Amino acid sequence: MKSLFVCENCGAKSPRWSGQCAGCGEWNSLVEQAIEAKFFGSQQKVSGKAGHALPADKLARTPLQRLKTGIGEADRVLGGGVVPGSLILLGGEPGIGKSTLTLQLAAKFAEQVGKTLLVSGEESAEQIALRAERTKHAHPRLHILAENALENILATVDAEKPKLLIVDSIQVMSSLELPSMPGSIPQIRMVTERLLRFAKTTGTPVILIGHVTKDGDLAGPQLLAHLVDVVLTLEGDPHRDFRLLRGIKNRFGATSEVGVFEMRENGLIEVKNPSAAFLEGRAENPIGSCVCATMEGTRPLLIEVQALTSPSNFGYPKRTASGFDLNRLQLLVAVLQKHTGIKLDTSDVFANVVGGFRLREPAADLAVALAIASSKLRKPLPADLAAFGEIGLTGEIRIVSQIEKRKKEAQKMGFGKIVSGKEFRSLAEAVKKVLGH
Repeated sequence: MKSLFVCENCGAKSPRWSGQCAGCGEWNSLVEQAIEAKFFGSQQKVSGKAGHALPADKLARTPLQRLKTGIGEADRVLGGGVVPGSLILLGGEPGIGKSTLTLQLAAKFAEQVGKTLLVSGEESAEQIALRAERTKHAHPRLHILAENALENILATVDAEKPKLLIVDSIQVMSSLELPSMPGSIPQIRMVTERLLRFAKTTGTPVILIGHVTKDGDLAGPQLLAHLVDVVLTLEGDPHRDFRLLRGIKNRFGATSEVGVFEMRENGLIEVKNPSAAFLEGRAENPIGSCVCATMEGTRPLLIEVQALTSPSNFGYPKRTASGFDLNRLQLLVAVLQKHTGIKLDTSDVFANVVGGFRLREPAADLAVALAIASSKLRKPLPADLAAFGEIGLTGEIRIVSQIEKRKKEAQKMGFGKIVSGKEFRSLAEAVKKVLGH
C-alpha cells in the first residue's frame, strides 16, 4: 500500500506533505490517505466496449416531470419542483434555518406526494419531532430516523421506500466500508456517490444538507458540488428575519433564481411580495436613500440602498459597505468625484443595503452613486424615484438587461420616476437633473 496527501478543503492531491495546499492555499489541510498500489503506474491494460452514440435530434424527448414541494418559493428556485431522481445540495451558515426549511419541505412533500424520510445524524428523532410539533409541521407520512451510518440508512430506505429522502447533514454521514472519520474527503465522496447512485436507479429525489466554511463556501471537496444536480444556498443575516433561498447550480432549470422567506416562530414563511417587504418602514424623503430595481434570476425586486458621508477624522478617508462590494464602492466614489465634481476625498463613505440583502449585479451602481450624492449634497431624492444602471469609469450610464421588468415592478409599487441608462447618458447628467448639482 502507498499513500497520498489530500487537502481536506479542496480535495487536491500531493505525493508529499507540505504546510500549505498548492490548490487552494489553505494551511495545514493535507492529510495522509492510504491507496492501492495499482493507482501508481500500473501497466495492466483494460479494453473497453464501444457504445452506440445517437444523434441529438433523434433522441426521444419526454416532458420533464416535476414533483411540487407545496412551497411556492422553493418550487420557483428549483425550476418548478423537484425532479425525480435528482440529488440536491442545500448549504448555509449555522443557525440560518436549513433544518427548519427542510423540515417544512419534508412535511409539505409528505402531504402533497407521499411518504418522506428525514434522516438526521446531528439530532435525535425526538428533537426533530418536538420542532415539527412546535412549528406545526408534524405529518403522519413524515418519518424521522436518527442515523449516520450509510449502510443502515440505505437498508431503511429499501424497507420504507419513501418518495423523498432528506439527509442532515452530509458531513456527519459515514460508510462502514471506510476506516476514515466522518467529514473526511473519502467519506463525503463515498456517501455522496452512493446516494447519487440510489437516486438515479430508483428515481427517488434526495436532498443533502451541507455545512459551510468560515468563508461561506460549501465544506468538503469541490467534487461535492459537481456530483449533485442542484446546489442551493440559504442566505441572510441571522439577526434579521429575511432569508433568501438562492439557486447556484441547476441541471434542470435556470440558476440565480431566488426565493424569499421570513423567519417566524412557526418556521419560514413565504414572502409573496418581496419588494413591499424590503421597502417596509422606509422614511419619507430621506437624505442618502435610493431605491434600486434589481433582478434576481427572472424576478425583479425593489431594494433600498442607503449611504452616509461624514468628514473624515484621519488623513485617509474610510469606505465601508454592507451588502455591496467594497471594491465597487471605491470605484463609484472615484467616478463621482471625477465626473460630477462632488468632493469626497475628505469624507468617510458608508453604504448599506437594507434588509440584509446583498446586491450582486452591476445595475445597482447608479442607485448607490445617487444615494452617496444625496448624502453629500444634503438633498433628498424624490420619494417616487427608482434607479438602475451600470456606471463605467468614464462616467457613462450603461443600459442593463430586462429594463421593462424592472420598470413594471417599480411602477407597480408606486415609483413613477425611473433613472437609468435609457433616460440619462452620464452620471453627471443624472445627478444634475435629479439633485440639481
